Amino acid sequence: MRLLDQIDSPGDLRRLSRTQLQQLAQELREEIINIVSTNGGHLAPNLGVIELTLALHTELDTPRDKLIWDVGHQTYAHKLLTGRKDRFATLRKQGGLSGYPRRDESPYDPFGAGHASTSISAALGLAVARDQLGEKYRVVAVIGDGALTGGMAYEALNHAGQLRTQLLVVLNDNEMSISRNVGAIAHYLNRLRLEPGYNRAKTDLKALAERLPGGRRAFDLASRVKDSVKYMLLPGALFEELGFAYFGPLDGHNIEELRQALRYVLKLNEPVLLHVITQKGKGYRPAETDPARYHGTAAFDRSTGRATAQPAGPSYSAVFADTLIQLAAEDSRIVAITAAMPEGTGLDRFARVYPNRFFDVGIAEQHAVTFAAGLAAGGLRPVVAIYSTFLQRAYDQIIHDVCLQRLPVVFAIDRAGLVGEDGATHQGVFDLAFLRAIPNLILAAPRDAEELRQLLRTALEADGPFAIRYPRGTALWRRGEVPSPEVLAQPIEPLVVGRGEVLAEGSRVALVAYGAMVEPAWQAAALLRQTGVTATVVNARFLKPLDETLLLRIGRAHSLVVTIEEGVLAGGFGSAVLELFSSHGLQVPVLRLGVPDRFIEHASQAEQREALGLSATAIAAAVREQLAAGDTAEILPPRLVSVVH
Repeated sequence: MRLLDQIDSPGDLRRLSRTQLQQLAQELREEIINIVSTNGGHLAPNLGVIELTLALHTELDTPRDKLIWDVGHQTYAHKLLTGRKDRFATLRKQGGLSGYPRRDESPYDPFGAGHASTSISAALGLAVARDQLGEKYRVVAVIGDGALTGGMAYEALNHAGQLRTQLLVVLNDNEMSISRNVGAIAHYLNRLRLEPGYNRAKTDLKALAERLPGGRRAFDLASRVKDSVKYMLLPGALFEELGFAYFGPLDGHNIEELRQALRYVLKLNEPVLLHVITQKGKGYRPAETDPARYHGTAAFDRSTGRATAQPAGPSYSAVFADTLIQLAAEDSRIVAITAAMPEGTGLDRFARVYPNRFFDVGIAEQHAVTFAAGLAAGGLRPVVAIYSTFLQRAYDQIIHDVCLQRLPVVFAIDRAGLVGEDGATHQGVFDLAFLRAIPNLILAAPRDAEELRQLLRTALEADGPFAIRYPRGTALWRRGEVPSPEVLAQPIEPLVVGRGEVLAEGSRVALVAYGAMVEPAWQAAALLRQTGVTATVVNARFLKPLDETLLLRIGRAHSLVVTIEEGVLAGGFGSAVLELFSSHGLQVPVLRLGVPDRFIEHASQAEQREALGLSATAIAAAVREQLAAGDTAEILPPRLVSVVH
């Protein structure tokens, strides 16, 4: 019988011997590899933190003590040890366990996470709440070194150093966020790894100072000498200046060493930073060799590491990157920026061709946007590629630093819409609503890969801010297959800003779709024809500015207008159409299909679209239901109606 099968809560760990804890670490690795190879998920970061998780849960009294995880993609072992192993096979499946910590999933998850650099702020809040209420428990934040590239982590470190309350920050240092870390902080941590004798030297210097003759004056002099040596040696200086006692670096895969260190630092009534060195992907050779690829992975064959299902073609991210490379060859002013996501956004391709025109700023979306604004003010044409869910973090910078100044920054909004198994923390469904409200910003979405290429050309020729959103997944091509390299190499024609297109003419009902919803709208029209309903299909293409002439003509010519968007209904594309009709006194029923006012949980993209009424069959069914209701209803004067499916 496996040791893992005997662990129902962290309390069970305390009866295990050193050898048994090491055996349990291996069993946890096997379980994680087995499930992730079947379900997909975050493999490399979870394999790297197993011994640290065991040490923390052995020395802490969770859930009374509060253990906060940053980002959350390193919590699989934590879930297995905290009463969720029987459901672990449901990881990231519809109705199953989340891939991230969730307050509503377990009392062992005191704070949810999905985005980076939040753990220290949340942990400090819990620590202060503990102090204010006179309670007694310990608070620990586990933050990966990649999350230390985010400014919010330093804001929290600065505040914690000021408050001086008990708080332990464990720095899980594996030299990686998703890709290898970049920037001065990464270089600083690299130097820390090379100075393991620092804490011993610090102790020896203090003892020497206390033995020197001359009283207080000599002691102060010795302290200054100690500080000078500290800065020369470097390890921990930054954290100590922020008010933290620094310990480390430690071997993050040595359970006993970690436990001994934790026993000591958890007794300290002050902010402490414990620096541990781990290997991302530890214990699975393919993930050790290529941790960026196995950071988040689809299902794979564990014996070979190869993906179980090969993509049918290039992703939208790849199409975007290849098009940007093509356009950059024509315009030396084009530069590309991302926030620790070069592989995810496809910009690793751009970086290989134009290394001096590519900038990875780390997990620092706010800086990425204002940095791009500065580049644009200086005469360059920056393209900022960020996932929709992460662009939220730079909202003020988009408004204040880009749009207010009408700077020509292009926002390439990757993973826009429903993203599947990553779930509620990562759905890219808010960008339409939060960007639509900003003056001076053009907002567009392509129906397919060809249109993405055209919109990117259009954006780079615009004289102000321009945002293009495109979905996660394999790109659609107009003729069903990727064009030849010769065709792709031909000049890309720009589009007219604010101009949509009619794809099919019908009567009575019009399906007005935006971006990725054009294809299911087209398919829904085909299903409706089978029941005798001929629908007009419109590719809106632009949300801001709307093609008002086209939409008003459509509204006047049909008895039902259906707007379809893969974004929140509150303030989104359908709302814009309703506002347009209302401002022109146009009275026509409008059925809005989109994401309702709730967070969307993890499932496959297809399952999510079906559940939300955004599949072709669901769209057709909603239209038939609405038409049937109109046929049987009492005849009333025409009126503006918003029906939310």
